[in-house]
Amino acid sequence: MRAFAATSLVFLTGFAIMVLEIIGARYLAKDFGSSFYVWTSQIGMVLVALALGYALGGVLADRHPRTRVLGHLLLPAGLLTALIPSFAPRLLNAIILRHPLGTDIPLLWQKLDPALGSAVIFLLPCLALAAAPPFLIRWATQRVAHVGQVSGQVFAASTTGSIAGVFVSGYVLIDVLSLSEIFQATGALVALIGLACWSLDRWLSPSPAT
Repeated sequence: MRAFAATSLVFLTGFAIMVLEIIGARYLAKDFGSSFYVWTSQIGMVLVALALGYALGGVLADRHPRTRVLGHLLLPAGLLTALIPSFAPRLLNAIILRHPLGTDIPLLWQKLDPALGSAVIFLLPCLALAAAPPFLIRWATQRVAHVGQVSGQVFAASTTGSIAGVFVSGYVLIDVLSLSEIFQATGALVALIGLACWSLDRWLSPSPAT
């Protein structure tokens, strides 16, 4: 039951991360253009979020091994994601308009401005989502001898969810929904994952690996 719950949740978090990465690059292109720098910035910032999230999830799993703690991260992350269409335009305008009008933007800032935009919009929700795999590995592992097996299952499910997120974003969502609707739907999904973590905490008590 724990392994099934963990793999199901990380499939969804992996899916959501890739939706934010793919659709996020399309969103940034409205302000920064569809240059190579935009894709580099978005991919790089999501990888930063993954690294930080994995580290955070591991620490939280050892200190507070209850899934409601993960819910505390994912519920606000879902709200933040759903509100991207509301707050992001002002942040991106602030980044762009700090350059004097009528002058060429230095090449350095042509490269770094998309990274700043990606960081202020997507870093925190992706970080919260990335905390799920290490946290749920710790939560789902009841015997130390099974750590390798559970870890493999969790990361395989997370990667499978990410693959699904790439293709669903690029082939389906972008054709049937607006960018704002995609962010709102993804935010609702992340919030539902957070609520599921709260529910699991009520149904299944923590069981540290032995």
